Amino acid sequence: MQNIHLNSEISPELSGKRLDQALAILFPQHSRSRLKEWIEKGQVQVNGALKRPRDKVLEGDTVSINAEIEANTEWGGEDLPLDIIYEDEEILVINKSANVVVHPAVGNRAGTLVNALLHRLPGLNQIPRAGVVHRLDKDTTGLMVVAKTLTAQTKLVSQLQARTVKRIYETLVYGVLTAGGTVSEPIGRHPRDRTRMGVCESGKPSITHYRIIEKFKHFSHLKVQLETGRTHQIRVHMAYIQHPVIGDRVYGSLRLPPKASETLQQALRNFPRQALHARSLGLIHPVTGGEMNWEVPLPQDMQDLIEVLRNSVT
Repeated sequence: MQNIHLNSEISPELSGKRLDQALAILFPQHSRSRLKEWIEKGQVQVNGALKRPRDKVLEGDTVSINAEIEANTEWGGEDLPLDIIYEDEEILVINKSANVVVHPAVGNRAGTLVNALLHRLPGLNQIPRAGVVHRLDKDTTGLMVVAKTLTAQTKLVSQLQARTVKRIYETLVYGVLTAGGTVSEPIGRHPRDRTRMGVCESGKPSITHYRIIEKFKHFSHLKVQLETGRTHQIRVHMAYIQHPVIGDRVYGSLRLPPKASETLQQALRNFPRQALHARSLGLIHPVTGGEMNWEVPLPQDMQDLIEVLRNSVT
């Protein structure tokens, strides 16, 4: 358990603001939702008295926070491999491999990325979601950033919400696109199958930009940039425009071109996952404020599939 002890005085420019708003400005290392939770739990006092989040504060008021962040003891560490691309005192950037679930859940209590992170950095049990601020699907490969401190976690989440984190993917899809474009369709839970996502009016705004890297006879190699980060966003949007990701058994299906060679048939049938890779990641360092960018090449299975598609002339 981590104990938090903070004290401050309300300055003239904060006078008249709601308590939760003032705290968010005074203590930006903590998220507004976390500060509001502490207020509601009685862990925040103004001039020695308990207040509600909406109560106003005045110049000269003294604010004190005495809170506790409980360690997550439900998830345990496991000695599993991690492909670390970058690390400092605040963040960790990894290249996730295929067939790796990010968080423990029903059916995947062990062997996850979080289990590997907790083995290497046990202190992550003090950080919400063990420092994971964005996820990749089980069979999507590529770059992820993990926060090692509460300050880093709060600021990275803010960057994601502000859509300033740059995430660029590469994917292989069915069909030949004539040009790049943008899909701006809301995504939410599928109305009939709650295990899937889908384009629906009640969904959240979702924006996906794509451009063509290479065209093949019946397929396309795309560069995709996310402006939002909805669950399965690229897979849902590509399926929506009738160009599903190769290997995606949830939002697409096997499509064999007419008179496809045996080599092409086997490559498509045997590709074990959605052909989707988070190639580059760019963000502002949560402490130094410097701009940082990383890039990792396509995994070998996608490189091999590209060679087959490139050599297919059916």
